[in-house]
Amino acid sequence: MEVTTWKTLSKSEKIRLKRLTTLEKQAREKGYSCVAGVDEAGRGPLAGPVFAAACIIPEGIFFPGINDSKLLSPIKRKNLFELITSHPKVSFGVCFVDHERIDQINIHQASLEAMSGAISQLPCKPDYVLVDGLKLTLADMITEKVIHGDRLSQMIAAASIVAKQSRDQVMTRYHEQYPQYGFDEHKGYATPEHRAALVKYGPCPIHRRTFAPVSELLLLN
Repeated sequence: MEVTTWKTLSKSEKIRLKRLTTLEKQAREKGYSCVAGVDEAGRGPLAGPVFAAACIIPEGIFFPGINDSKLLSPIKRKNLFELITSHPKVSFGVCFVDHERIDQINIHQASLEAMSGAISQLPCKPDYVLVDGLKLTLADMITEKVIHGDRLSQMIAAASIVAKQSRDQVMTRYHEQYPQYGFDEHKGYATPEHRAALVKYGPCPIHRRTFAPVSELLLLN
């Protein structure tokens, strides 16, 4: 489906999509010319990097079905990722902070660092940034913390999809190096299968040493 085609959309979907651009519209009405949305993926896992993405979607462009990446099926998320990243008028930036840096500065600071890095990758320097759930301070930019922003802003939702899909691709590649942990399935999250593999094999090089139960296992050993 073409992202700018409205004829086949239901009335409820049109209303939902327009509602998802309310925050962006309000920022533009205040006089801001380059509005972006930013989100992260991978705060909770026991292994691997945290990713962030920033997106700029021009006014009048809509992505049917877009939502918080966590609410989308893997196939739907992949399809939206391809639509967003291939659209000629959409700008995006991606940045990650690896497991070692996370252990050094903590996951909160690492998430902020990844977000700042993603924004810096945008071709247009934003003057207004919608941030999902975190207070982010940036020079020469107004930032707005939006709780559950990936469900309230199309730009943040797009950023959540780009960040999640980008991180999943990296974790799938890590699975090839460390197949015993099942990173291709759980992507580093603390599932029962992942916890069982940790107990059996111990932490691997990409596990976050400061995260329980990884830190607990290291103490025992």
